Amino acid sequence: MRIAIVYDSRTGTTKAAAEEMAKMAADAGHEATVTSVQEASPGEVSSADAVCVGSWTEGLFFILQHATKATMAFIDSLTLDGTPAAVFCTYKTSPGKMLDKMAAALEARGARVTGRFRSRGPHAPEGFGDWLRTLAGA
Repeated sequence: MRIAIVYDSRTGTTKAAAEEMAKMAADAGHEATVTSVQEASPGEVSSADAVCVGSWTEGLFFILQHATKATMAFIDSLTLDGTPAAVFCTYKTSPGKMLDKMAAALEARGARVTGRFRSRGPHAPEGFGDWLRTLAGA
């Protein structure tokens, strides 16, 4: 299965998490690409068998957390027709409702969001491996 992992990273933390996620996907037998939202092609991402979009958390400690504008703009450029998808974020204190908002944006573009993941550091988020296993049956 071809999985497009797209991220926005300010300090490299989210990029490192995305790269570790791609390695896990490859180890599970999937073909995974990792691209920043600034460089990703909406057409290529939309044609993938599964999509995973991530962002670092912007906001004030415990309030107003949100994905970056670049991440949300990229999501808005996608055309997905029932494509399995996941969202992820990296954060320091709290991601708030950020993942739900990202998932809703992807669903508005036609995705079937089946995973929401968060990581406090530059590592693949807990639960991502389980999500990969669900794709094997899709």
